[in-house]
Amino acid sequence: MNGRRYIWVALVAFAAALAAVLVARIWLAPPPRVESEVHALLHQRLTLDAAQERRIHALEATFAKRREALEAEMRADNERLATAIEVEHGYGPKVAEAVDRSHHVMGQLQKETLQHIFAMRGVLRPDQAAQFDAAIVKALTQPAR
Repeated sequence: MNGRRYIWVALVAFAAALAAVLVARIWLAPPPRVESEVHALLHQRLTLDAAQERRIHALEATFAKRREALEAEMRADNERLATAIEVEHGYGPKVAEAVDRSHHVMGQLQKETLQHIFAMRGVLRPDQAAQFDAAIVKALTQPAR
C-alpha cells in the first residue's frame, strides 16, 4: 500500500470508531442514576433556602468522599475476583469468597446511600419532603430504559 492509502484507511477507521461512540452514547446510554435524579430535584425543582443549600452541600460533600472510598474498594474486589478466576479457572472457594466480599461492599454502599438520602430529606420542609419522596419512589420503581 502506498502512503495515501494508509492515510485513507486510518481516516475511515477513525470515522467508524467515532460513529460507534456517538451511536453508543445516544442509543445505549444508561439511564440516569437515582442520585442524579435526586440531585436534579434538590437543586433545580425544589426551592431551597440558603441554609438548606449549605446543609445539603455539606451532606453531599461528605457522602461523595465515602462513596469514592467504597467504589475504590469495589474496584479492588473486582481485581481480587479476576485473580481468583485466573487461579481457579472455575467457581471455586477463592472466587466465591471474592464474590461474597464484593457483595458485602455493594450492600454497604447501598445502605450508606440510603442513609445519605434520608439525611438530605431531613433538611427539607414537609412540602419539599413529599416531592422528594415521590421522586425517590419513581426513580426506584420505573422500568429500565
